[in-house]
Amino acid sequence: MKRIIILGDGMADEPIAALGNKTPLQAADTPYMDLLARKGKNGLLNTVPDGFSPGSEIANLSVLGYDVPSVYEGRGVLEAASMGVDIQPGEMAMRCNLVCIDGELLVNHSAGHISTAEAAELIHFLNEQSGSELFHFYPGVSYRHLLKMQGGDKRIRCTPPHDIPETPFRPHLVQPEIEEAAFTAVELNQLILASQSLLPDHPVNKKRVAEGKHPANSIWPWSPGYRPMMKPLTELYPISSGAVISAVDLIRGIGVYAGLEVIMVEGATGLYDTNYEGKAQAALEALKEKDFVYLHIEASDEAGHEGDVPLKVKTIEYLDARIVKTIYEETLKWDEPVTIAILPDHPTPCAIRTHTRDAIPFLIWHRDMQADSVQAYDEFAAREGSYGLLHGDQFMQTLYSPKKADS
Repeated sequence: MKRIIILGDGMADEPIAALGNKTPLQAADTPYMDLLARKGKNGLLNTVPDGFSPGSEIANLSVLGYDVPSVYEGRGVLEAASMGVDIQPGEMAMRCNLVCIDGELLVNHSAGHISTAEAAELIHFLNEQSGSELFHFYPGVSYRHLLKMQGGDKRIRCTPPHDIPETPFRPHLVQPEIEEAAFTAVELNQLILASQSLLPDHPVNKKRVAEGKHPANSIWPWSPGYRPMMKPLTELYPISSGAVISAVDLIRGIGVYAGLEVIMVEGATGLYDTNYEGKAQAALEALKEKDFVYLHIEASDEAGHEGDVPLKVKTIEYLDARIVKTIYEETLKWDEPVTIAILPDHPTPCAIRTHTRDAIPFLIWHRDMQADSVQAYDEFAAREGSYGLLHGDQFMQTLYSPKKADS
């Protein structure tokens, strides 16, 4: 049996007054996810272990069945793997956002979703002006980039920028957790403040301001770590070969360490305008050759970070109509059965514009499955599912347990 996980990043939410006290999942028109919920089995999943913040890196590692405390080394090193940047002993990698600062406020975590081409100019400029034997910047996608520090100490406290929109940034600058990490914290904070002097006058930002767009006028490094020690999924589960499809360096990097083939899709943006059809077709082609596919769609998470309720509903409807429908209807024709699992990694409530650690709804379906009593796919209906409440790697164990899946 082949298996595909369709992950709508951050699509879980909380009831919203503007939606009649429904969540975006409840308010959205999702006939195919609801169909699979009715035909399949449902449950809730805790993806964030105690002691960890509800970041996408934590939640996706958990969904894929990894023991997070034993493998997690920060977001930056995972993205480095996707970017082909090797992390050597003695080196620390960090995610490095381009953000928008207005006075003392961190306005948003994405510099107004700056384009990849614009961002690359700024990152190359920062390397020319601030790069050294200590620091090196690597361009990524849109606002998401990589910073590598020689001899950096990861025992520092860094605040994810998507946790503090419209908030004074200085109280959230890097803090050492122990005395030995003080040098790292001081150097990183000096780099942040230096970027705020260098970036505003760059032609890219002058043009963005003239066009009424948010400038990328500061860097924000966070999630430090060293090279992780992760076994490939083929050593953990009965998977012979697999693939990952995502617009996001983080997820592709997890895929690299998990031993999955990274499949790039033209027009995959990580936003509501991503190439849904291209991703669906790429997933189907991959499933013909492999027995496991991890299909990640970022758009709902970004809508949640923006606090844009109508857009979040739209991204969920796009996922249903342009991804789930295509994959369900096509694989139903195949001789070999395909198990489809659908879930987010974490909630990203529009009201607070950041991640929470609440349990997320999931469904698992294949054509020979005996259904439970759930009639729709959402945060509340899943509470009545036959899988109950799972934690961490229990989701992958369930996905690969025929007894649980078929009974």
